[in-house]
Amino acid sequence: MENLQVSDLSGIDWAGLWDKTASLGFDFGIQALTAIVIFYVGRLIVKVITNGVRKVMTTREVDKILESFVTSLVYWALMTFVIIATINQLGIQTASLIAIMGAAGLAVGLALQGSLANFAAGVLIVMFRPYRTGDWVEAAGVSGSVVKVQILTTILKTGDNKEIIVPNGQIMNSIITNYSANDTRRVDLTFGVGYGDDLDLVRSVIRSVVEADPRVLKEPECLIAVAQLADSSVNFTVRPWVNTADYWSVYFDLTEAVKKRFDKEGISIPFPQRDVHVYQK
Repeated sequence: MENLQVSDLSGIDWAGLWDKTASLGFDFGIQALTAIVIFYVGRLIVKVITNGVRKVMTTREVDKILESFVTSLVYWALMTFVIIATINQLGIQTASLIAIMGAAGLAVGLALQGSLANFAAGVLIVMFRPYRTGDWVEAAGVSGSVVKVQILTTILKTGDNKEIIVPNGQIMNSIITNYSANDTRRVDLTFGVGYGDDLDLVRSVIRSVVEADPRVLKEPECLIAVAQLADSSVNFTVRPWVNTADYWSVYFDLTEAVKKRFDKEGISIPFPQRDVHVYQK
């Protein structure tokens, strides 16, 4: 029995088998090397095309949101073709692969409903432009400056330099407040004075402080009015209009300037207080 097995093995053409194996290995190695070259060269070409699209859109002064969205879309669309060409070079039939991918697409689509919704929301953001790059917005429960809009997400930067990545679907399904949409904004300030203070003097002091600030716009006229007779103070509402870029600097500076003028003029800013009457029987 052992002699028979040795006889069977000795009848194998080892040289021919080795040649075939080496030939197949060499052919596959060439295919694999070519596939790698196709992938890396293709990716390089995709980057060149994407950068070209970006430069064209920048030259034509296209909005940054549309620019980032389109370049991301172009990049991934072209990369899909590069990946298919790479797989095809390895000898895998891409036609059947595409058919399988199409059949699996429905299941993947159902599993990625949120991602598809985010993509659709990204398209809506680009179309309707509720905000632009650099705008300060509040949406989906967060606020920050818009850095860029991607296929699925919007990137915001907070005032303390944190990066927030928000799904586009959540943004479009929420109330969007764009603080940078208009060139001017109204600053709402409230100052409380004592009941014993001269209200005409208070109004005059506030107006002089507001008019002394060159950042405050002449039109619309600043509103200065008694808004509330509160428990411990008479509250003045002050509403100057400023350029949007000057909003916070004017807000802080006017608050400080009014406090200093009140101190100089002897106008009191009362603390919350309560009168307690004790009756003894």
